[in-house]
Amino acid sequence: MIGIASASARVRHPAMIGALACAAFAYGVFAQAAAGAVVLRDDSNRSVVVPHDPRRIITLLPSLTETVCALGACNRLVAVGRFDDWPPSVKRLPKVGDLDEVNIERIVALRPDLVLLSNSQRVGARLRELGIASFAIETDRYADIARTVRIVGELLGVPQRAAALNARIRAQVRAVADAAMAQRRGPAPKVYFEVDPAPYAAGPDSYIGGLLAKLGVRNIVAAKLGPFPLLNPEYVVRRDPDVIFISRAAAPHLAERPGWAGIKAVREHRICTFPERVRETIMRPGPRVAEGLRAIAACLARVAP
Repeated sequence: MIGIASASARVRHPAMIGALACAAFAYGVFAQAAAGAVVLRDDSNRSVVVPHDPRRIITLLPSLTETVCALGACNRLVAVGRFDDWPPSVKRLPKVGDLDEVNIERIVALRPDLVLLSNSQRVGARLRELGIASFAIETDRYADIARTVRIVGELLGVPQRAAALNARIRAQVRAVADAAMAQRRGPAPKVYFEVDPAPYAAGPDSYIGGLLAKLGVRNIVAAKLGPFPLLNPEYVVRRDPDVIFISRAAAPHLAERPGWAGIKAVREHRICTFPERVRETIMRPGPRVAEGLRAIAACLARVAP
């Protein structure tokens, strides 16, 4: 749990330092007077010195890039991840890596005030050794979307914008979900959402699982397996989903997987695929989540039994 509320409590006068530090320490966070910075504990359980009003920011995850821009701070970005392409303006920025590999030398050369990354990226420790502030944020679950917006808003010094953005996202998601539920006539279908052909699936606790839950469908993946478990293909065969969500590249080959030709969704061609630009709104836990939910709901309305 990040004590992010204390991020907005900037030290303005020496007399405030002691009281603020003691109060913040109770939440696992303590204040740093130097240069108006604060020290926050991120989701990798590291204490990070976060500069006041950072102006040179690097993001290493598409959803974090989208969040920064949705908060009106695209102009602060000096580099982004290899696959970051939304909004279109970020395409011109230097690319410094992805989930698996990061160009440390290039990051150092860009002199960032702050690097935002996923909790699954382990480069944060190396950046810290080099004196670069990096803040890791957990992004696996649906609730993390609003939480990420709030955290990034505090880090950027725009908490009001973050609150407004979260309110807008909630309203949009609620409208899509309500409309979809009102249109359903039959029982809730069983669904399988594949995020990678290994196959890795979206479990109920993942952010994609959260979207599916809002539409009232039944996820065939057991929650105990984790947010994005690697499944034995036979697992899907045994649970016989009514609808399968999968990439367009993998869809034509489903019947070639052992036993999958007999799955109801494959047999009856109840398959949901999306253009890559639409699939990104589903796969990225960011501000465009309502667009992704709308695409899922529209496909379910077409193909679900």
